[in-house]
Amino acid sequence: MALVRKGSRRIVVDGTAYRWWLRGRPTYFQGLAWSSCTFAVEHADAPGMTLVVTTDQPHPSNWIGREAEPVLPSGVAAAVRLALREGWTPTAPGSVFLLDRSAGFTPLS
Repeated sequence: MALVRKGSRRIVVDGTAYRWWLRGRPTYFQGLAWSSCTFAVEHADAPGMTLVVTTDQPHPSNWIGREAEPVLPSGVAAAVRLALREGWTPTAPGSVFLLDRSAGFTPLS
């Protein structure tokens, strides 16, 4: 799974360049705050395994106005470092590496 270049952002973490992407419009479940926000990260120069991070926040553009903190580059960098410690190999071939940081998210019912 490769990220689209349009809309992705570049970030350098510990000297390595990555691209990250946050879906601009929420999915149906994210829009209703039933599921949390996710973003994807890949190596900028030699994309291989994509990192998909599930946050503990609702999507910032949810439809019901639930308060959400934006996904900041500092949060992306922290997620990349954690994923690398947990075994993510960004240049290795593979589908996705899931990093679940959704502890504490309470979906609306």
